[in-house]
Amino acid sequence: MTQLYKNQAFTIAHADDGAFVGAGLRAFFEYRQLGIAEATQGKFGAHVIRAVPGMESPAEWHSHDLEFQMVYVTRGWVVFEYEGEGEHILREGSCVLQPPGIKHREVRHSDDLELIEITSPAEFGTSLEDAPA
Repeated sequence: MTQLYKNQAFTIAHADDGAFVGAGLRAFFEYRQLGIAEATQGKFGAHVIRAVPGMESPAEWHSHDLEFQMVYVTRGWVVFEYEGEGEHILREGSCVLQPPGIKHREVRHSDDLELIEITSPAEFGTSLEDAPA
C-alpha cells in the first residue's frame, strides 16, 4: 500500500514517462494524466492537454460541476468565451480561473496548443448549456 501523508500520496510525473491519450472530455484534445487524482484520492485532478492537429472545437457552450478549475497555457494559444466576460485569447503564460458553474466554450485554438488544467474534484460532471443571452 502507498504511504499517505495527510490523505495524499507522494507522486512524480515525468514528461518522458507519460503518454497522451485521446480518452477525455473533448475529442479534439489529448490528455496526459499527472497522477494527482490517484495521489489525492480524487480530491484534485491535474493533466496536460494538447490539441490534436487539424481538429477543431464545435464551440459548444457548457458548464462544469466542480469546486475549482484553473487553466495555464504552456504553448500555443486558445480562445475561450465566458458568460458575462466575453472572449479571451490565452497564450503561452496565460492563466485563467474558471469559477464553478460559469458557462463557457472553447472557440478555437492553435494546432500546437498545450495547457495544464487543475481541477477539484478530479472527476466532475459537464452539462451542455444554451448560449448566454
